[in-house]
Amino acid sequence: MTTQENKDPLGSGWMIVAAVCFTLMNLAIKAAAKEFAFTSGELVFWRMSFAALFLGITAKARGDTFATPHWKSHLNRSVVGSAAMLCLFYSITHLPLATSITLSYTSSIFLAVFSFFVFKERIAPYTQAVLLIGFGGVMLLLNPSFGGGQETAALVGLAGGAMSGWAYLQVRELSLLSEPGWRVVFYFSVVGTLMAAVWATLTGWHALSWAALPYLSAIGLTAMVAQLCMTRAYKVGNKFTVASLSYLTVVFSALAGMIILGDKITWQEAAGMIIIVLSGILSGIKPVQIKKLFIR
Repeated sequence: MTTQENKDPLGSGWMIVAAVCFTLMNLAIKAAAKEFAFTSGELVFWRMSFAALFLGITAKARGDTFATPHWKSHLNRSVVGSAAMLCLFYSITHLPLATSITLSYTSSIFLAVFSFFVFKERIAPYTQAVLLIGFGGVMLLLNPSFGGGQETAALVGLAGGAMSGWAYLQVRELSLLSEPGWRVVFYFSVVGTLMAAVWATLTGWHALSWAALPYLSAIGLTAMVAQLCMTRAYKVGNKFTVASLSYLTVVFSALAGMIILGDKITWQEAAGMIIIVLSGILSGIKPVQIKKLFIR
């Protein structure tokens, strides 16, 4: 446990709060799409515009500068990340909640693959085995969706996971360039708002109503709180513990989907989810660290 964790009562536990907020956001997305027929483009627009407005006002009040010499890197990260979010929201509105969220968490698997092909990072035999197991889990998870006529939504969700993995590479690059986190998220939110607006214009806008406002506000608010809690967790908590706890979003979403939404999960989907979660956690652990867990 770090010194910072001792000073913060929650420490890595901030990730649990973030997982709860992400789950509430996902439920709000489902509800808004069902009750008011909002499309994924509209939902992403309201979610991103909320963050862009909040971060912009906060940065202005602090006197932070919006200028950056790395606008090309920001644009690359923001475009790919926004496309990934559009895919995620589409899959959430068309698939069982647990399935769509698990597909988004394949990002850690794709991150390792892209690191090998883009940065030429060496992948140890252990990591290769974990990746193969992870993709096996993906196949198990996708099988019921393909059998149930949900091929498009499942592939869109998987594409979102792949693009998220690529976006994380860009975030790594921006952090190496010493770009502040708020600026990365701000430009991501601005570009995401614009892209979502274009997509929503092509697919059609729905008129806002007072009844829909609480749902849209809930999406923006829970997403923002989740991001803040996750950032806090990585700052004061143990990095491996936080990364592992992040998968609670999958667990909470699966439970919420079954209890609140009445989703049915087959044994193949359950097995696929467990395998993907385990492979995601194990991909971030070195074999030496595993030995330390059992040999003390």
